[in-house]
Amino acid sequence: QVQLVESGGGLVQAGGSLRLSCAASGRTVSNHGMGWFRRAPGKEREFVAALQWTGSTHYGNCVKGRFSISRDSAKNTVFLQLNSLTPEDTAVYFCAAAKNTYSSVSGNIYDFAYWGQGTQVTVSS
Repeated sequence: QVQLVESGGGLVQAGGSLRLSCAASGRTVSNHGMGWFRRAPGKEREFVAALQWTGSTHYGNCVKGRFSISRDSAKNTVFLQLNSLTPEDTAVYFCAAAKNTYSSVSGNIYDFAYWGQGTQVTVSS
């Protein structure tokens, strides 16, 4: 059984930082593509970042240069570092994992088969 558990969300002032964590079980983050998405109130789910099993990364245009995705294979955990936050970053952030090992992932939600329950990030102005 695959389980993804996000943590680290909260309330932060504009310009601040947060680090989100996604603890995985049933999938090994080092040989599966992993991603982060977010959904703001009244908006569609939006791609934030992806981490290939190879270690390469790519980001959504709205977060490039401010957010960073990484992993700790020993802890089987993926992280999302959020810097220079703005109120527009307020959303529920979701962790996602690809279904198959050694498969590439993109910003498409259909590349991911497993999702966490989400963690709320609120940025005040």
